[in-house]
Order: sequence, then C-alpha cells, then structure tokens
Amino acid sequence: MAQHGHSEACCSVPPSKHDYKEKGSYFEIDGMKTYKTGPSTATSAILIIYDIFGFSPQTLQGADILAHADDEHHQYQVFVPDLFYGKPAEHEWYPPDTKEKGEKLGAFFQGPAAPPKTAAKIPKIVKEIEEKTGGTIKKWGGLGMCWGGKIISLTSTEGTVFSAVAEVHPAMVDPKDAEGITVPICMLASGDEDQEAVAAFEKSLKVKNHVETYHDQVHGWMAARGDLKDEKVRKEYERGYKKLLDF
Repeated sequence: MAQHGHSEACCSVPPSKHDYKEKGSYFEIDGMKTYKTGPSTATSAILIIYDIFGFSPQTLQGADILAHADDEHHQYQVFVPDLFYGKPAEHEWYPPDTKEKGEKLGAFFQGPAAPPKTAAKIPKIVKEIEEKTGGTIKKWGGLGMCWGGKIISLTSTEGTVFSAVAEVHPAMVDPKDAEGITVPICMLASGDEDQEAVAAFEKSLKVKNHVETYHDQVHGWMAARGDLKDEKVRKEYERGYKKLLDF
C-alpha cells in the first residue's frame, strides 16, 4: 500500500544505477551543497527540487540537458540544492518489504522530507542564489521530480518566486493543490501515477498548462529510477526534457 500519498511505485521501486559525469560544479546555498550548471550570463534560471534519492546521476544529467540545450532561446542557469543535507533516502530501504525498512522510510517522509517544511525554504534559497550570482537572474522556473513535484505545487501559489513550473512523475498529486497554482505548469506523469488524480489535477488548473502521461514509463523515469541503459527509457527521458524546454 502506498505511504503518505505516494504512488505504489514511489514506495516500492528502487533507484536505477547510472554512471554520468556532471558538467557543472557545486557551491553552498543556505548551508546546503548546491549543484549549479549552465552559462553564468543567462538571465533565466531553473530551480530543481530533486526526488527523495538526492543527487542521482540521472537528475544531474537532466539539469545539464536543461542548461546546455543548443538553442540561443534556451539559456538557463540551473540549480539543484541538497535539501536533505547529504542524507537522502537510502537505496537499501527499497523495496520497503520489512518492518524496519518501512519504518525508516516512513520517518523520512514525516521528517526531512515533510513537504510543508521544505516548501517554506524555497523563497530564501532563491533569494540567496540571486545574491551569490551577482543579480544576473531576472526570471525563475521551478522543476519538481517525484517528491519534488509536491514541493512545486505548494510553492506555485499567489506570490510565488516562479514564472513557470513543471512536475515530472509527481508524488502526492492533489487536485486541491492545482486550484491555487498561479503560474503556467507542465506536468509529465508516468503510467504509475493515479490517473484519476492526474486528470482531476488538470481539470482543476486555472492557468496555462500541459499535462501529459507517458504510459509506458515508470514513476521516476526522468530521475533516479530512469534505467538509461534501456534504449526506450533513454528516448523517453530525452523526450521528456525536450518537452520541458519547449513548454
């Protein structure tokens, strides 16, 4: 049974192993190690809220794709803060098929991964990034992956720092969240999400949106669960990031 509003896959499918050498570097924001990539002269930026596995190679590769797209109209500085301070969900907890693993995962979702607690940090993180990058950033987009999708929903309401947002294979999809979103949103769901919840979320949106389901992909295919050795998954991974850039 799914825990804390997550899909079955979110609570049962382990991350996929993947080797990738990131193009960017790291600096500190609000006490958090933060990945940064893309041209420092870009005036638009994207804040990525990763999934519960933290700095996975697939997530960093996705950040690099968004930052280094070969298009003069797609120039972004991209930032991925380590919201779990070096202690993301452990791969060994998946699948949570013992009482001990289930308890550890439950404590993680109720503690460091509690969505309201994380959402409250986002404005400060954005402000500090702007200060440390010399004021070059004029516009922000937000991207949430799995668990991060919930954070994006909670931080895209009235007064948001974002001009547009996206959620990929989002966890805890709640149509009530959609009602409060005030900026354009792109949602790319997998076949593992609750399709009725996704449809209700789309129907509840009052802003420009693109909602699409990749029915043959697993929850997490654009992040830590993406098996990029599989050609079909790799192609859909790339198609997903292209869709984000085109939105």
